[in-house]
Amino acid sequence: MKRKFIPADESFARWKKDPRFVAAYNALAASLIKARSEADMTQEQVAQAMGTTQAVVARLESGKVLPSTRTLERFAKATRSRLRITFEPQPKAAR
Repeated sequence: MKRKFIPADESFARWKKDPRFVAAYNALAASLIKARSEADMTQEQVAQAMGTTQAVVARLESGKVLPSTRTLERFAKATRSRLRITFEPQPKAAR
């Protein structure tokens, strides 16, 4: 059996229609901004610490891109914060 791979942008477009995903994604963007603010850093400073550009940091904080775990780890390290990813059970009605 041949496995079909779905491009990330196709999945992202589908997920953006789910209000729960949008809320979680907006929370992630807010968390990035909060981490940078608490580190008292500009986007440019975070970008330099990550080895990227200010535009990349701005896109991450805008919530317009789906960052990889590696990118989130680099952001956390740059802002001297800790990345924590958890799995939480959904309420029975949402299953």
